[in-house]
Amino acid sequence: MKKVAVAHSPDADDIFMYYAIKFGWVGCENVKFENIAQDIETLNKEALKSTYDICAVSFALYPKIREEYALLRTAVSFGEGYGPKVVKLKGKRLKRRFKVAISGENTTNAMLFKIAYPDARIVYKNFLDIEKAVLDGEVDAGVLIHESILTFDGKLEVEKELWDIWGDLINGENLPLPLGGMVLRRSIPLNMAIKYEKTLIKAVDVAYKHKKLLSGMLLERGLMRVDADTLEKYLSMYANENSITLSEIQIEAIDKLFEIGYKHSFYDTLIKAEDFFIPVEYEKLRES
Repeated sequence: MKKVAVAHSPDADDIFMYYAIKFGWVGCENVKFENIAQDIETLNKEALKSTYDICAVSFALYPKIREEYALLRTAVSFGEGYGPKVVKLKGKRLKRRFKVAISGENTTNAMLFKIAYPDARIVYKNFLDIEKAVLDGEVDAGVLIHESILTFDGKLEVEKELWDIWGDLINGENLPLPLGGMVLRRSIPLNMAIKYEKTLIKAVDVAYKHKKLLSGMLLERGLMRVDADTLEKYLSMYANENSITLSEIQIEAIDKLFEIGYKHSFYDTLIKAEDFFIPVEYEKLRES
């Protein structure tokens, strides 16, 4: 049986989407998917080294790994009126060169933050340590991601929503905020790549359709960092029907993110997402 590594972050939406495979609800013939959970910036760095067969990454990283990885059409996370938050201690006034903790230099939130606050002094931390760094005064502010955007301490307040930064950069266009997606190593034979993507799409679909059952199983096993009510709210935001397969408006939003990154010199060339998906038409041609 062939082993295929599927690396994802330990936040609730990624765990939720991939435990349909872990629990054996979805599978691929003669293939064993091995789930590997690491924080998103670690995954971004591993993707730069082509470590894993299939890997969750920040969308902002993708143009830098386009030669090694194809974009998958599933297991995506977008903000729809919400997203990461820049927080500070209540009543604190931030100076122009304030010190801020961010979850990683290759993340989507880091790119958008740098564009909005070019003079801020950035330190990178594991996303689980950012809230404490702000509370302890180690930094003036922090960019919260994942479940922290719902559970942060009452001593903190939101300085800026990244959703608002995104809105300013796209001039008010009605586009969701692309945060994270999945990529697949290009060296995988095309017929197998198509099968893997289909399996992952099915896994996300099954997880969504059986959300209540799967959520209960994950909570019972102590695999979530939040309580049942917070988990339900968080999954409704980031592991919903829009996570199953990329829509046209989501693809348009990814292209806009790439355009913004290129305009601000984060990338060496301008790309379109459509050019980097797995060509599923190959399967039909092969069978014709």
